Amino acid sequence: MATLLYKLGRFALRRRHFIALFWAALLAAACVAAANAPSAGSSSFSIPGVEAQKAFDLLDERSPGSSADGGTANVVFKAPDGEKMTEADNKAVVEQTVKNLGSGAEVASVTDPFTQRNAVSKDGTIVYAQVKYTAPAQELKDSTKDFLEKTVEESRDSGLTVEIGGDALDTVAGTGAGEIIGVAVAALVLVITLGSLVAAGLPLLTALIGVGISFAGITALANALDLGSTTSILAMMLGLAVGIDYALFILSRYRGELAEGREREDAVGRATGTAGSAVVFAGLTVVIALAGLSVVDVPLLTKMGIAAACAVAVAVLIAITMIPALIGYAGRKIQPAGTKSKRFGGEKAKERTGDKPNMGTRWADFVVRRPAAVLMLSVVALGAAAIPVTQLELGLGDDGTKPTSTTQRQAYDLLSEGFGPGFNGPLMVVVDTKESGDPKAAATTVTDEIKSLKDVATVSPAMFNKAGDTATVTVIPKSKPSSTQTEDLVQAIRDEADGIKADTDAQVLVTGTTALNIDFSQKLTDAMIPYLGLVVGLAFLLLMVVFRSILVPLKAALGFLLSVLAALGSVVAVFQWGWLAGLIGVEETGPIMSMVPIFMIGVVFGLAMDYEVFLVTRMREAYVHGENPKQAVVTGFRHSARVVTAAAIIMICVFAGFISSSESMIKMIGFGLGIAVFFDAFVVRMAIVPAVLTLLGKSAWWLPKWLDRALPNVDVEGEGLRTGIEQQSEGSEAPSSEPQPQPQPQPQPQR
Repeated sequence: MATLLYKLGRFALRRRHFIALFWAALLAAACVAAANAPSAGSSSFSIPGVEAQKAFDLLDERSPGSSADGGTANVVFKAPDGEKMTEADNKAVVEQTVKNLGSGAEVASVTDPFTQRNAVSKDGTIVYAQVKYTAPAQELKDSTKDFLEKTVEESRDSGLTVEIGGDALDTVAGTGAGEIIGVAVAALVLVITLGSLVAAGLPLLTALIGVGISFAGITALANALDLGSTTSILAMMLGLAVGIDYALFILSRYRGELAEGREREDAVGRATGTAGSAVVFAGLTVVIALAGLSVVDVPLLTKMGIAAACAVAVAVLIAITMIPALIGYAGRKIQPAGTKSKRFGGEKAKERTGDKPNMGTRWADFVVRRPAAVLMLSVVALGAAAIPVTQLELGLGDDGTKPTSTTQRQAYDLLSEGFGPGFNGPLMVVVDTKESGDPKAAATTVTDEIKSLKDVATVSPAMFNKAGDTATVTVIPKSKPSSTQTEDLVQAIRDEADGIKADTDAQVLVTGTTALNIDFSQKLTDAMIPYLGLVVGLAFLLLMVVFRSILVPLKAALGFLLSVLAALGSVVAVFQWGWLAGLIGVEETGPIMSMVPIFMIGVVFGLAMDYEVFLVTRMREAYVHGENPKQAVVTGFRHSARVVTAAAIIMICVFAGFISSSESMIKMIGFGLGIAVFFDAFVVRMAIVPAVLTLLGKSAWWLPKWLDRALPNVDVEGEGLRTGIEQQSEGSEAPSSEPQPQPQPQPQPQR
């Protein structure tokens, strides 16, 4: 691997014009394809295998279109204090508003609350009208949304409180100023680390090119592959973070090779062969972790993982080809390691430093002297941060989790006030009576059984399809959608299904948004252990090949578990408990989005292995070259601690920039990944790793001889590369010594 990448690095340097044109052409092609591609529609959401999805599929089969309607707006009216909505003036305002809403574009139907069943609260102070659109919410035109808001605003002039719920006003998640600030801080860290504007610009340039290609490619394929807006944002988040880090590692190694007196072409080759090998294997672990999300069998999650994995793969390819090419363009503007340009006080810094050990060396010396204390303190700290994860609650966000300042949240609260907490999360019970001898009697039995259950507010009469073989029953719980009582009610209805089928030959299925959320959370929980086993197992084998060790990959996996649990605990503390929520703009606490934990596990595992590979390969390299285990730990930190620290800070800044997103899942993932990188880089890799390797000594690098022979030798530390270069150098000197008599005329000027 190292030899192959060595040749690739030198080729990219010599053929830099070709490499630059190739990536520029690919970026241009992706942008053109994105510009000409049809706009993406709303991403479909399905969960194969769960009962709620089976019920939706059954409705689509028996009553096409009934479970896949367009966008919906619930326009909620509340009378002023002391008045009722049934009074003539207030009723006239509602009727006029309903009439106006019905004249809007893309409107399929509008219900009148005074003719609709259960649309007026018992005390008469709150009513609601439902507007159904012909297009999904994400595809509604801006003019349609503007008309809805304008019509509602006009009705407010009468003194009524009017708010809009539902999904009609939902917007596509986008990026904001936070991401720009994150990139700006990352640029500052690069300048401080590399001491040169030119050197700092290269990782940013390559990362932006990679993100541009990935983002444009996803946009071009969004309609064809049914990709949502969240997919492209997550791919951009990861592509930008790893793109900067991977380029930084190769560039830093190149400067280190220059400091050892190597020629620039040779230094590029060696940097690509050694640090580039680490980049390839680190990127491969991230790709494995993200692609492994497909085992969960949720199409949306699979697409998110594959798209993000492709963005990481592009970042790897650009790092090992574009960085060598750009180094060729920069030439001598990139200084050897330890030197800075004059504008950053390079000469003064050189005089001050001398042979003084750097911060990484001093920290490693400290850990090597006190490994047990450092290990115990680090584990206790991460364990304390992980405690909140024991109270983790999963769910999918609804209007009840939005900020109280939004009209959607205010409409949600008004409906809860007028019709009960469970009104915002109705359950749909689907009764398949195709095999039943008396369908109507079977449906009546179902409604009677449900009415007798606890936590049921109302049960609507059964509504049959045209064929008369499928009925739907709407159940309003007494508790709010995200409560454990509602979850228990869903399970209670399903428990009664077997008895009903035995008595009536009718199959009962529970669905609706609330039931789908419950099933989704359970499916992800059930998939957690198999997913962890697959990802950790594959990465363990990969790291065993890289490090030629059993205990080092095992330590890496256990360290990952500590960091991811601590990160999930922090997410629960902030987004569910509300600790320090105001500092990151969390206006409303609630359950953690169901996809966040498993997606975080995949990404954090990949990123954790990044730092493991980058840091420990330097230790492995020193150990292979004859240093004892403790010296190897210190040497690894002397060469890698500064750049790993910079890379971690950069990644934290990039992830933190996404906390400003209006999309709650993006906000959670941005915070979770940022805090996870902090825990993993600065606690696990900087403290636990050197402490454990010190305690293990030589046994850390032990590998059975039979296994050593069976595993492929990828030579990440570049030992085979050095041997090959030395042999090539000796071979090139032999023929040059034979014609020595020919150059002898050179001293003639001395005569």
